[in-house]
Amino acid sequence: MLDLTPEELTAIKLSLRVASVATLTSLPFAVAAAMLIGRGRFLGRPLLNAVILLPLVLPPVVTGYVLLLLFGRQGPIGGWLADHFGIVFAFRWTGAALACAIMGFPLLVRAIQLSVEAVDQRLEQAASTLGASRVWVFVTVTLPLIAPGIIAGAILAFARSMGEFGATITFVSNIPGETQTLPSLIYTFTQVPGGDIGALRLTLISVAISLGAVLAAEAAAHFIGRRVRAT
Repeated sequence: MLDLTPEELTAIKLSLRVASVATLTSLPFAVAAAMLIGRGRFLGRPLLNAVILLPLVLPPVVTGYVLLLLFGRQGPIGGWLADHFGIVFAFRWTGAALACAIMGFPLLVRAIQLSVEAVDQRLEQAASTLGASRVWVFVTVTLPLIAPGIIAGAILAFARSMGEFGATITFVSNIPGETQTLPSLIYTFTQVPGGDIGALRLTLISVAISLGAVLAAEAAAHFIGRRVRAT
């Protein structure tokens, strides 16, 4: 039952590619946002937090449609990027990565934010009194302390990206070999006679990948947490 067809292998590879790119590219922005929300004291902090969490409460189709309006070839951002840099998101795998990054961003920020708020700032202050710059304090003290949150958030965002369907199919459609990810192919199989076996096969693979990612996150966060406590 697990003999995969070329179409299925392509969809799996594309899903892994999209999820990896989405997670890695959004990670620096998520760390910055988490630091800003977790440590910042400014007037628009609740609004910024609400905007970041918005993809969690909006229907994914709405998010995909907004992306299509903004990043489509006729959209204000998408048209400008296409005309000046030749970058196209709509109906491309890069658009799928963008949609997945936005859908997973709240989970990534929230996990990092919790780690940021749990850090004892006296440790950072002690490093500053020894002459370390803010950048050096962040790299050598803050970053290792929030590393478990970063890893946990990254894995959650990766798993969320692997399962994203509504926003991607709205923004980039379901084009075989270009934008047809694992969830899109599962949906395709459910719409054709005799596709149940293929849908079940890919569902099992999707569950295995997501479960493996969660277990890897737990192990990595536990390992780093022990190393940090040991130091």
